[in-house]
Amino acid sequence: MTKIGVLSDTHLTKPDKAFAAMIERHFEDADLIVHAGDMVTLSVLDPIFSLGVEVAAVCGNMDHADVQRAYPVSRTIRVEDMRIGIIHGWGSVSGIRSRIRASFKDDPDIIIYGHTHQAYSADEAGVFFFNPGSPTDSRFTSDCSVGIIVIDKNTIRGEIIPV
Repeated sequence: MTKIGVLSDTHLTKPDKAFAAMIERHFEDADLIVHAGDMVTLSVLDPIFSLGVEVAAVCGNMDHADVQRAYPVSRTIRVEDMRIGIIHGWGSVSGIRSRIRASFKDDPDIIIYGHTHQAYSADEAGVFFFNPGSPTDSRFTSDCSVGIIVIDKNTIRGEIIPV
């Protein structure tokens, strides 16, 4: 079993104590943490790195040049027997999952994305889409949130956690 902490759209120029405490509270027992872009600066990842957990990240449309140099726009990783596509996303909320799915050459089993700030966790035509929402910015939605994905053999479970 693998537990993946997921966040996106942090929109911070530096982490504060509340953000660091939230990371520790929700992700301390994660095996991997994914940031799906719009962290803004690399220092936002410091509280995550301090947990000693592997990090997989991509850059988003609001990220500064240091983040864009450090992380790709999209990537695919393997966890257990699952292929996980990670991308920030772009454009309108309408049709975003179709656009990001088409950007991957082969359909991953899971696609983690951000951009909309709207949490989402569901299977669509054989791909499990997961957007954790934003832990710091509730525009476009009423709640701030992060997420957890648990992979156990061939089972995927996603959980949205209000923060």
